[in-house]
Amino acid sequence: METNNNSGQNEYFVIKAKDNGVHVIGLTRGQDTRFHHTEKLDKGEVMIAQFTEHTSAVKVRGKAIIMTKFGTIDTEAE
Repeated sequence: METNNNSGQNEYFVIKAKDNGVHVIGLTRGQDTRFHHTEKLDKGEVMIAQFTEHTSAVKVRGKAIIMTKFGTIDTEAE
């Protein structure tokens, strides 16, 4: 993975849906954080995404596995 030290920009992450209807929501960067993009994934679908100059955060709603350079997160784990 190619990364830089510019506020996490260009860092890739992977989201794999464990169930139908997983929502991936991109949030804007700047003074006012807003939703700017949404995707809906079905079971088994994989999305590869990255942080950009416009995207500062991502919200995942539903059963999914999220893989980053920091490790793997299972949304069902406690």
